[in-house]
Amino acid sequence: MSTWEIVIGLEVHVQLNTASKIFSGANTHFGATPNSQACIIDLGMPGTLPVLNKEAVKKAILFGLAIDAEIAPYSIFARKNYFYPDLPKGYQISQLDHPIVGKGKMNIQLSDGTKKTINVTRAHLEEDAGKSLHEQRSGFTGVDLNRAGTPLLEIVSEPELRSGEEAVAYLKALHSIITCLEISDGNMAEGSMRCDANVSVRKLGSEKLGTRTEIKNVNSFRFVEKAIAYEAERQIDILESGGSIRQETRLYNSDTNTTHSMRSKEEANDYRYFPDPDLLPIMISEEWKAELKASLPELPRKKCQRFQNEYGLSEYEAQILTSDMQLAHYFEAVNTASNNQPKLAANWIIGNLLGALNKNELTLQDCPIAADSLGQMIARIADNTLSNNTAKIVFEALWKNTGKTVDQIISEQGLQQITDVSALTEIIQTMITNNPNQVTQYREADEAKRSKLIGFFVGQVMKATQGKAPAQTVNELLGKYLLR
Repeated sequence: MSTWEIVIGLEVHVQLNTASKIFSGANTHFGATPNSQACIIDLGMPGTLPVLNKEAVKKAILFGLAIDAEIAPYSIFARKNYFYPDLPKGYQISQLDHPIVGKGKMNIQLSDGTKKTINVTRAHLEEDAGKSLHEQRSGFTGVDLNRAGTPLLEIVSEPELRSGEEAVAYLKALHSIITCLEISDGNMAEGSMRCDANVSVRKLGSEKLGTRTEIKNVNSFRFVEKAIAYEAERQIDILESGGSIRQETRLYNSDTNTTHSMRSKEEANDYRYFPDPDLLPIMISEEWKAELKASLPELPRKKCQRFQNEYGLSEYEAQILTSDMQLAHYFEAVNTASNNQPKLAANWIIGNLLGALNKNELTLQDCPIAADSLGQMIARIADNTLSNNTAKIVFEALWKNTGKTVDQIISEQGLQQITDVSALTEIIQTMITNNPNQVTQYREADEAKRSKLIGFFVGQVMKATQGKAPAQTVNELLGKYLLR
């Protein structure tokens, strides 16, 4: 790998969350009974005519404005001809020469802090095809046309990504933008955001692009990274063995972590594109564009900067909390309920809540802890009612979603911190009396060793108080009495 460079370009299909399809009035609800949401236009019946959904155009323009892209004043639809059993018309209505969104840019940041700008070639509108089902009956393929005609925005990047990590960073940045704009729910498991990865390799220093393969319809960030890594290694092995890469479309198998050939890759001219005679050109006025630009929400990059400036969060914390708009809203709700404790709120959300969600394979949408409840718990840490240890007990109780408030849990389980200094002093003096050897060792140690030995005494106090002693007070009292 050290002598090879990976070249990656991504084609991302984003399902726009319009109530009806792009060229018909049929519903777009996910999970409906097969073929219950396919009207005669979606079925390509003779004599039917498509009518463009203005809302799909609006959502495409909003995306273009969000990535500082060119918005075409004149845009047309074309027929892309190819046969699929789940494409009733025998062609897909898409865009080729005049896409609605032109050149734009996406900014990404890697785990080591490296920042990079990835150029977007275009983003065009098109209709989705149906879906072939192979699991219903052995030996038969079923066709569900509910998805046929669903509006898609296909976002095409320049081949400027150089690793699976960069590809995932790009996809996550893209996901945060489309969810912030509320033009799609971005649910990859349901196919609302699907990625085709074009992968090739070349010798380091070479400017000539290698033969690419396209990995089709990868539906998770993790699988995109793994698929790219496998495919790059496969191509390098072939080239180093004297072979050549065949341009083709491949599928990724997550069970075996391999890619396998699906079909030879068609060139654009194989699709026989021509302008769709049933659809008028789209004319985008400067007035409408200005109106949509004025309606843009606070975008992820600006929100990230605001979180740092307004809440005093680190860049790392702000990036995590603004990577998903639902998470950003949750954080701000928690902070409000905690009476403005942003650092504590960020620590508990990033360190505890996201960890619990990941462990239980849940999304924030399914989170059992309401933002108000987590905020109230953090407020009790801030006012010294709870210690960090007892707060974890409250967090676990909230996770079980018993319906009890934070204060009820504290009261019923007796979790309130011991703030009586005289009571804590008595506990510490007893502990010192009961551990003379450790006390002598501490008193005879130098400053560096004492900082390590202090943990034993803190642990003894916490054990005696069942974790209800405030750590700062304990450390202050220990510093005072251990050296007497």
